[in-house]
Amino acid sequence: MSELRITDTNSVNDSKGRAFGLEGNNFLYVIGGFVGAFACYLLLAVVLGAASLPAILLSLPILVLPTAWVLLLRHNKPEGYAEDYFDQLITGEGWSFAPRTQPLRIVNLSHEKRRS
Repeated sequence: MSELRITDTNSVNDSKGRAFGLEGNNFLYVIGGFVGAFACYLLLAVVLGAASLPAILLSLPILVLPTAWVLLLRHNKPEGYAEDYFDQLITGEGWSFAPRTQPLRIVNLSHEKRRS
């Protein structure tokens, strides 16, 4: 047994870490949305003197949009999922054969003549 060599290795899975239940830096989008929505609410309600309900309703999309982005398109999804999703929506091609992007075939090429 003395010939058995023991070496230290790092066998831990690579992870970008977790904060507030979200992986990597995804929590920054949610925190940024919260800070932006709160600042918009304060600007509308305190500085401009708007009523609370309209100020909340105008500030809410600033929080909801980044949160929805993170939860629907980034949380527990592979790297680049959101970009691939929108590319699929826009082009509709994905990884499939796209005949409209292929060059037109020239029918009578001299090197393709059949031998009789």
